[in-house]
Order: sequence, then structure tokens, then C-alpha cells
Amino acid sequence: MMRLLRVFMVGIVLGALTGSCGGSGSGSPTIPPPSTPPPVAPANPCDGIGIVAGALADSASAVSRPGKVPGPALDRDPRYALFDALWAHEAGRSRAVPRPFTPQGATEDIGEVAVVQDEGDIILPANRFDLAGKGLTFAPNGAGGFDVRGSDPAFQSDLGTRLTLADDDTSNVPAAFNVSFFGKTYVSAFVNSDGNITFGEADTASTERDVSRFLTGAPRIAVAFADLDPSAGGAVFVNAKSDGFTVTWCNVPGFDDPVKLTAQAVIARDGSIEIKVAGTTTRTDAIVGLSPGRTNVFKPADLTASASSSIDGGAGAVGERFSASDEVDLVALGRKFYKTHPDTYDQLMIWSDRRLITDAFAYELTVANEISGIGTDIFDSSRTFGSAGRLRSVVMMDSVAKYPADPQQVFLGANTTLSLIGQEAGHRWLAFLKIRDAKGALSNILLGRDDAHWSFFTDSDASVMEGNDIEALGGGTFKTVGAVIRYSALDQYAMGLRSEADVPSFFYVENPVNVDPPQQPDSAPRLNVTFSGTRRDVLIQDVVAAMGPRQPSAAASPRVHAQAFIHLVSAGRQTDAANVAKIDRFRREWEPFFLRATDERMRAETRLRQ
Repeated sequence: MMRLLRVFMVGIVLGALTGSCGGSGSGSPTIPPPSTPPPVAPANPCDGIGIVAGALADSASAVSRPGKVPGPALDRDPRYALFDALWAHEAGRSRAVPRPFTPQGATEDIGEVAVVQDEGDIILPANRFDLAGKGLTFAPNGAGGFDVRGSDPAFQSDLGTRLTLADDDTSNVPAAFNVSFFGKTYVSAFVNSDGNITFGEADTASTERDVSRFLTGAPRIAVAFADLDPSAGGAVFVNAKSDGFTVTWCNVPGFDDPVKLTAQAVIARDGSIEIKVAGTTTRTDAIVGLSPGRTNVFKPADLTASASSSIDGGAGAVGERFSASDEVDLVALGRKFYKTHPDTYDQLMIWSDRRLITDAFAYELTVANEISGIGTDIFDSSRTFGSAGRLRSVVMMDSVAKYPADPQQVFLGANTTLSLIGQEAGHRWLAFLKIRDAKGALSNILLGRDDAHWSFFTDSDASVMEGNDIEALGGGTFKTVGAVIRYSALDQYAMGLRSEADVPSFFYVENPVNVDPPQQPDSAPRLNVTFSGTRRDVLIQDVVAAMGPRQPSAAASPRVHAQAFIHLVSAGRQTDAANVAKIDRFRREWEPFFLRATDERMRAETRLRQ
């Protein structure tokens, strides 16, 4: 569906004079009728709020800001990346715009690298935020969800009480009536810093404000779900009246980002919800819409089109994700690849000819899983990507240009290109293992970033899945001495390469102190960090008690991991032979790295015709 553009025009018709003073040629000037001033739009109640030099001084909270580091993470949370890929595909289908391209074979093999040409069907153009100056009404429908239509963009003038919100903060506000939302009733709402309202639980996480979080998190009204920081300027107001619950973000900037949001949500007693965005808003990315939470049912919508026709939102989440950058449709890429290649691969490894990821360095998405006991649900979406059932994982490594020519060169923290391939490939199985602690409680103490990598303070034997090789120095002191060079024995258990009997005990350090230089459990691996704490030994039985036994067992698990290395070429570009040669070098050196990293218990097969 093509995006509809509505242009409002005000025409001023001037009345023509039918006579003149003094007659023809008199030289007397023609006197125009008095002009009528154009109508003046009502002032927005947010005008002027937070628009001052040194915006931090305007903050009601005036608190110190948390030590959050802006910029992309190493990778996305692999447990939920699939949702983002499916959303991107469905949204791309609804708003696809033909793009020029240089004709070339849609796919061709150059040696053992498959080249896939974008023909306007894989790389989706940026979908910039275009709701400034518009209003939306989300009305309950018969399916239990919400339909969307255009509405009056004028703000409610009574903003109510100013909230004290810091970055990644929340406030639980009682409502003056029972709020009905996706069939459930709530007596209060959490107003969160990041341009959204949640029900039943707050959301103060600093993780990516992505589709997965929108779908799988708390029930949510995403007014403009983005990384906002009210402590840096602007203000957030709430007015909980008997006829409506109104929340307004006035000129709130992003975290370390000057673009501002001015938007308002009004929850009516009848269950309808209005979202209004001021014309002064300068954000270019956000998610706008409604989600029942904990859902995989969704409908991407072109919200601008709702101005001219109502959108059926169905029973699940409905909304639009706006982004200032292009993105890759991995579903479309997979389908295109399988048109010319056999269904013999466990994993697709994709390298592009330009940067397409802005929120991570690289990422993996698991598309199917049949293994129990490793912390991943049993499901199968492989056919969505064009496979007949073999495919288990897709890895997006992004632009080949950002990797050194030598795949063994350390360049990203402690990582090399080979260790990064190892981490993203390893996310097909890892790292999601929890334990039962000494009290029998379920614990994620082994896990660090996104609960999908090992904690900095877990002795992971220098796993490519992070953590460190930690040496005990005695007297309760420790030092990191190795990082990102192998799959540990515990990793290999989850990969189906070791039985329980083949996994030795390991340890983590509890309550680390005197960490020099300072690190957190979710920090990236780093050598020569010293700290003190309590050593806690862990047995594989502690893992099995929490996760259940791994099925299938090591005896019944494969020893070959089949991968296809793919080069995605942008529309309008020809294949660069140097890029293909670089990817092929990565591929050739990856095979022996993977064999060593698994203690020769598994090999990577990267030939296209196996």
C-alpha cells in the first residue's frame, strides 16, 4: 500500500474591483479592500516549556543522570530479534516503494559466496516520522483490539500536574475511572519517560526501544516510544480527570539527542485512545501504536493513511515503526536465496555492501528451535524465510567494510572478526542457561547483557559468548586473563556436543567489589581486570535442575553446522569483487576457528553445494 500524502491548503480569494476612482488614466491608485488575516491555530499548551538555553536547568527533577552509554550495542537480544524481522517484512509489504536498480542476476554464486542483489525488495527505505501535526484515534473494535482513524490534532489545554521523571524513569498514576485496555481493566497507569504508558507494570529498561519490546513487554500505549530523557529538558504532565486520563510530553529531548517530542495521549472513559503529535516535534524515529503485551499477534499500519480511511487493527498490536535509516528485510532475502539454493543450511550468514544496522554491530535471529533444556522456546518459523524446515538461524553481520581485512585482528574490544562470527553463530544455542542456587531458587546469576551472554563475573573459560577466563589469585581476589577465544564446556553442552558427565564444574564471583577498572555484569569482556568477591562453584546438575535436561542429548545431536555465506548487494550497485574475496577469506578462516573453538567436536560446513 502506497503511503498517502495529504496536503492541506488555505486558499484566499481576493475580490476583483469592478470600478476605479477617477476613471481610466487618472493616475489615481487602486485601493484594495481590507485584508482578512489568516486564521490563527490555537496555541499549543506546551509552547515554550523547556525551550531554554541549558535545558537541564528546566528539569523538574534536576537529578544526576544515570551512566547510560549512548550508541549501538554489540548485538540485539537474540530471543526477540525474530519479531523485529517479521514486523519489518510485513511493514515493508504494506508500504513498499519501487526503487531503481542496476539489472543483474538476482542471485549468483561466486566461489562459495552467494551474491543476492537487492531489487528494491530487500533493503527497505527509511520510514521517517511523519505524524507531526496529526492526530489519531484508536477505537475499540469487535475483535478485542483497536481500529485507527485520523482525528483532531489539537491538544487538551489543561496539562495537569508536572511529573518528576529522570531518564529511564516512571511514575504510577491512579486513574479516576477504570481503564479498559485490550479486554482488561486497570485502576492506574505507569507513565514512563520514554514516550509511553504501560499497564500492570512499569518499563524503565534502557534496552533498545524496538518492536520486540513493544510486543513482548507490558501492555503499552506507545505515544512515541523512543529513548527520551526528561531530565535533559522539557517536561511530562499528567491530568487524571473523571472524563479522561491525559499524559503530555512537552518538548522532551532524546537521550544525548537534541531532537524533541511534543505529544499527548488521552484515554477516554469509553476505552478509546487519542494520540496527538505537535507540529514542532522533530523526532525521526519512534514506535507509535498500542500493544496488549506478551503477544506475537500484530498488524503494522501506515498511520498517516488513517487520516483518509480507517485502519482495521485486528485483535493484536497495531502501530507503525518509524526509522531514519534504511533496513534489511531478512524474510525477503531468505525467500530470494532459497529460490536458487537447496534447503541444506542450518544458518545463513549475511554480509552487506553498506551499513544497514544502526542499533547494533551485528545480530542473530533464531527462526526455529527443536531443543529443550537450553532456555529457548520450541517453535518453527523457518518456512516464513523460504526454508522447507531445515533453517534454524539467520545472522546479519552488516557491512563487510567495517571489519578488518585480517579476520584475526583484534578491533572491537577484545573481539576479532572470527570471535564475532562465533558469538552470532553461537546465539542459535546460547547463552540463556540459568541455575538453581544453594537455596533452590531459580537464578540468572551466570548471565550478563540482555540475559543472553555470560556475565563479566562468570568464569566462561574465555567463551565467545562473553564472560571471561577468570584466574583465582587467592584470598578472594581474581583477575581476568582470557576472552572470546572458544566455546566453553558449558557452551558445548548447550550445543549438544558434550553430555552432562563431560562438563566439569565452573564458577562465578558473587558480590564483586574493588573492580579495577570498574565493570558491571553486563560489561564486555576485558583482560587484566582485578576484583574481589566470593567464589561460587557451579555443577552441571545445578543447570539441569533449572532448565531440565537437554533434549536431544549429545549422543543424538549433529556434529556438523551447515552455513551459507551471503553477500547482499544494494540496488543500483554492482558486485564488488574485493568484498566477495574478503567474505570468502572470513569463511575459509572461520571453519578451522570453529573446529578449534569446539574442541574439534563440531565442524562448520560453509560450501554452498554440500
